[in-house]
Amino acid sequence: MPRKKDGMPYEVYPTPAKGRDGRNIVYVRPAGGFKVDMKQLDEFCSGDGYGLRSGELSLVFGVFMRAASELMAKGYRVETTLGSFAPKLALIREVTNPDEVRNSDVVLDGVEYKPGKRWNKEIGQWLHHGFRKEYTPDVLQLMADNAYLEGALKECLKEGYTTVKRFAEQANLTRYSARKQLNAWTRGENPKLLKTRMGQQDIYTEL
Repeated sequence: MPRKKDGMPYEVYPTPAKGRDGRNIVYVRPAGGFKVDMKQLDEFCSGDGYGLRSGELSLVFGVFMRAASELMAKGYRVETTLGSFAPKLALIREVTNPDEVRNSDVVLDGVEYKPGKRWNKEIGQWLHHGFRKEYTPDVLQLMADNAYLEGALKECLKEGYTTVKRFAEQANLTRYSARKQLNAWTRGENPKLLKTRMGQQDIYTEL
């Protein structure tokens, strides 16, 4: 649930790019590891200030997803106050001649979401206390600690596989650094991992 401290918590991480002083340029992002799931959001909106009854938000979201998915399946872009939603299509094979594209070549490749401009305004009205810097792990130091990285990988593989997201969270790394390390373990004369593409993400399993 939302945290009680004032200000949006953020973390600072280095990028691969170098600045004028020769050091890595940094970027900021909201502090990770803090989430609100649908059930918690429903409970939050049934509290003081929002006037919904318990379960109503989940019901509305369920109806919206069914209706929006039906419309998108018919080729519509769905415009809402949250932003716009549209089906993304792809071809399962390489085609250079438009006349050669068959119906069976086309597949659904997910949903394209474009946030509405109203988001900045809505979030901005709650940022009375600005931003608050959180402790940020030293990614470069963590990436140099092989024992630490292998320990994090071992924890992830207890589930039989890992993903970039799971390894990043377990090892306190950015997704960029987590992907870089996982891919490194798939190469060389004695690779540790096998990378397999499944849907929209890569799955890493132990060799």
